[in-house]
Amino acid sequence: MDPRKLFVDERLTGFCVFCGAEPRTRDHCPSKVLLDEPFPSDLPVVEACESCNASFSKDEQYVACLIECAACGSAEPTEVQRPKIQRVLIENAKLAARLRASCKTDACGRITWKVDKDRVHRVVLKLARGHIAYEFGLPKLDEHEQLAFLPLIAMSYEQRSAFEAPPSPTTALWPEIGSRAFMRSLVLGGTVYHDNDWIVVQPGRYRYLVSQANGDFVQIILNEYLACRVT
Repeated sequence: MDPRKLFVDERLTGFCVFCGAEPRTRDHCPSKVLLDEPFPSDLPVVEACESCNASFSKDEQYVACLIECAACGSAEPTEVQRPKIQRVLIENAKLAARLRASCKTDACGRITWKVDKDRVHRVVLKLARGHIAYEFGLPKLDEHEQLAFLPLIAMSYEQRSAFEAPPSPTTALWPEIGSRAFMRSLVLGGTVYHDNDWIVVQPGRYRYLVSQANGDFVQIILNEYLACRVT
């Protein structure tokens, strides 16, 4: 078996991983707006329809800017660190104004952000569906059981530890033969990939974990700031 090729069940492919429609395009998962240049050469790519590929763009841009602004404590282009987000805030005056309006400072100097939870929800769910399809070759178009997101700094030490190291399954499950998760369990190029390890797309920017340890779930950390989990 050639470990560079996948041998997933073709009955589970050939449609948009986000809605099930006919896929006429391919979509990066995660979107490039969540990453910095130069981009990794092996970015995950999934099948998508034209509608889904286009419909998430504004929400993903909002989430990327929100996270960077919240991490830096400001929505001013000159005060954020990522050059890409600086450019977006300069070029998209409407988005910049909305983020500035959502930022409040209380009498004690504490900064809070009014978050459009629906937009973050859509992006996180989209990413989770893309990752589980990419890693396991499994379409997940049905309703999710749980979706949550929280800044890492808002977690207790125990919560952070549990999130970073999900519990081991009571019964070990091997991934589908031919899937990427299966390939990651092999020794490739001198690196050992384990089923429950975090997959780092870009250090400091994006990593995710997909597992079937206790049901199907996806965990994502964006910008080492926002922790997300979808089951």
